[in-house]
Amino acid sequence: MNIQSEIDFFSELGPVDKARFLSKLMGEVSEEVKVGGDGNDLSRYRFAVEINQRLARLVYQILSEDLARPQDDVVIRMLLSSRADKNTERLMHKAYSRVVTSFESHDTTVLLNAT
Repeated sequence: MNIQSEIDFFSELGPVDKARFLSKLMGEVSEEVKVGGDGNDLSRYRFAVEINQRLARLVYQILSEDLARPQDDVVIRMLLSSRADKNTERLMHKAYSRVVTSFESHDTTVLLNAT
């Protein structure tokens, strides 16, 4: 997986699409940790909880336009860089790949019930 092309892709998304992308990734990470292992590997569950907490905080920062949030390249490197634990690295790559292949960006985002 080419990290620079993934950074470019993520950087081109608008704030709402970035939040949607990361929210979908959180779901895929949770799904992968449930079905991707033997079910008894506590470290995989801890990893999923930790990464999902970080992503949830990042989604909040994106939607609230927090200037202190990590830059896009830092986010993608956090998600896709090599890890000492190759099982968690594979978990992230599988989850990320599923999100990328199914994600549709919306050029114009319509927020329902917006006043």
